Amino acid sequence: MGQVILKGMEFFAYHGYSYEEQKVGNKYSVDIKITTDTTKAAETDELQYTVNYEKLYKVISDQMKISSHLLEHLANRIIKKAFEKFPFVDDIEVCISKFNPSVSGLCKAAKVIISRSKT
Repeated sequence: MGQVILKGMEFFAYHGYSYEEQKVGNKYSVDIKITTDTTKAAETDELQYTVNYEKLYKVISDQMKISSHLLEHLANRIIKKAFEKFPFVDDIEVCISKFNPSVSGLCKAAKVIISRSKT
């Protein structure tokens, strides 16, 4: 088994429960960790036997463009689309951070981490 990880992807997007968050937007960071059998990729040096991280980035980028009220909902959509694109993977973990969330005090980021297994 092995892991493919994309870390620190940054997006400006329109997620949040309040009207203001949906209209003004905010900066987000996304990390994704995919667990899969990397044996054949390691032996053959062929991209077809692993997760193409350019395609994975596109999955995430496309989902970031679709507004959500909750980060949990957004993370779940990313996971579902990643499983569709890469049906051979076993586990996916997504971490989404919203910078400077609208709370009544100083807060650098709000973060949600969601993990799902194929089975």
